[in-house]
Amino acid sequence: MSTQRGQGHTVAQTTGSAVAGGLVALVTAPFALLLGAVTHFVSAVVLLSLKHAATDKPPVRMDGTVRRKVGEGLSWIYGHPRLGPLAWSSHAWFIGSAMMGAVLPALVLNDLKLGALGLGLVLTGAGVGSVVGTLLSIRIGARWGTGRTMIIARLIQPVALALIAFSPLVAVAVADGPLTDQAYGSPADWPVALWAAFAVAAGGQFFFWLSMGVEGPLEMGYWQPVTPDKLIARMSATRRSMNRGMIVLGAPLGGALATLTNSSIALWAAAGVMVLSASMLLFSEFRDANVDNDQLTDEEALT
Repeated sequence: MSTQRGQGHTVAQTTGSAVAGGLVALVTAPFALLLGAVTHFVSAVVLLSLKHAATDKPPVRMDGTVRRKVGEGLSWIYGHPRLGPLAWSSHAWFIGSAMMGAVLPALVLNDLKLGALGLGLVLTGAGVGSVVGTLLSIRIGARWGTGRTMIIARLIQPVALALIAFSPLVAVAVADGPLTDQAYGSPADWPVALWAAFAVAAGGQFFFWLSMGVEGPLEMGYWQPVTPDKLIARMSATRRSMNRGMIVLGAPLGGALATLTNSSIALWAAAGVMVLSASMLLFSEFRDANVDNDQLTDEEALT
């Protein structure tokens, strides 16, 4: 189920980025945003039209105060020998990812002058990579184990970020000199140097999200089987709240570094954070994690 959901998300991401870039180039950003708002409205209407599907699983009682529930969620996650390192690694990952998200558009639009359509095409590389990674995820995880597969995936990500950071230098090297300040609205107008830089940036996006596609379903499929039913909601709320909080730290940090230095250096810093994230898993008990061995038994799940 998680694999199918991931495939649906990534197909939408693949087409959405390219379409968005084309719309901005054709009808300007405000109209593209308006269309995006319409699609969100349609999504909400579809959700409202869905009928409630009852399950045969008895509801889990949620006794205790809010403070107690929060404390139980924190204690379960950060006190667990494998979920704890995974949580801290994910927090660091979200900082690095937010840095990348803040800086990547500036690199493509300001440094490479590829325009809105070029940015959309670079982001399309992310969607394609994610689709491929999701298709391979379960097979690779079954062969190498959850822990090892996720660590390898997280080690690939800083390398992919380094490729993106290197793309302006590729353009300068191929052009044999500094790039002009001219903005190129259409790929048909791109010189060879910009095509080379685009290939490196899109390739970096492809490999980054290929590894994310491999990692995502395995991570989603690991948290729940090793968590008691009564703690699943608390576990999910705790880790998601902490992860989203890291975005608040990472995005301004990436923007500040890009302003004080340049976009490439900011992306190199994001890659360093990604190395830290992978190291937290590599040098912990999570490297031996395997959902088949670590999931709760029926008796443990009921306690």
